[in-house]
Amino acid sequence: MSARVLSIRDYAPRTGQFSLVIADLPGHTAETIGVLLLDPQTDKLYLRLRRDWEEIADDDDIEVLSELEDDLSAKGDESGGAVVFDFLENSASLSLRMTDRQAVSARDFDRKLAELYREHVPAHVLRYRTHLPRYSLAVAAGPFLTNPEGIEAEEWIEVPPDVRIDDDLFIARIQGHSMEPRIPDGSLCIFRRNVVGSRNGRLVLVRNSELADDNQYTVKRYRSEKRIDEDGFVQTRIRLESLNPAYPSWDLDPEDEKYQVIAEFVQVLE
Repeated sequence: MSARVLSIRDYAPRTGQFSLVIADLPGHTAETIGVLLLDPQTDKLYLRLRRDWEEIADDDDIEVLSELEDDLSAKGDESGGAVVFDFLENSASLSLRMTDRQAVSARDFDRKLAELYREHVPAHVLRYRTHLPRYSLAVAAGPFLTNPEGIEAEEWIEVPPDVRIDDDLFIARIQGHSMEPRIPDGSLCIFRRNVVGSRNGRLVLVRNSELADDNQYTVKRYRSEKRIDEDGFVQTRIRLESLNPAYPSWDLDPEDEKYQVIAEFVQVLE
């Protein structure tokens, strides 16, 4: 079977449609609770709803609201995204309604959904429950590693519900093209400090102490080769690899202390 050749059209932005979901619950002020995004070309539904229901709803409504995202996702998978939009627009109740659809341009609909959610949905910050701290790279590589409880985050960012949150996770913005397409230039990324176990094959955040400013930080794939002698395993090669073949990879001297592995890459947030 021959491989499919990608064309410019595969990378061109497409026009999607999005609406905000508004909850107007008895005894509470109206709240924006989520975003629905439709890719008309594929009829795929992208949606994300809040999870801080105890902050904006009574106990009687929390169970229903907690299941709403899964219910809408299942309906979108079964019937298509346009059907879900039509259903919500035509069956809106006094407690739940949709705003008018708006056009939006997107190359990556998952990233666009995250951007729209951050822009329009004012979820309460639940630290290390739904939100993770964002730090500059300098803070992430310095004070946060040694004294995380004494460092104030630049902001707290809500992460998707499939992220298993713990206190070792943080967010930082990565610049550069060396890890594309896996990590696009300017991405907000989730990292884990206190890397344990073998680093071999993992993507790691590395600091080069001989450089200045943000130029001293880079994400690379860590490769390690070892041999066995009478003293056990001995590293024979450490290599930092770029995923983008247009950018260099290089071997490290195991005795060179200028490189420090700061954290392990977990995923792109947006």
